[in-house]
Amino acid sequence: MPQAKKIALFAVIVFVLYVIITDPAKAADYVQMGFEGVSDAASSVGDFMTWVANGGK
Repeated sequence: MPQAKKIALFAVIVFVLYVIITDPAKAADYVQMGFEGVSDAASSVGDFMTWVANGGK
């Protein structure tokens, strides 16, 4: 199983490098979408924690 993980990781790295080299603008869009997703998720968790701290009101 560890060998399969190494092969899968290698394939992902090669794909990422391929996308970056062949279309840098599209790769930048993917990175931006990823950061926006993480930001939205963190904001949602913060809103939920605020709701819980206020007693669920």
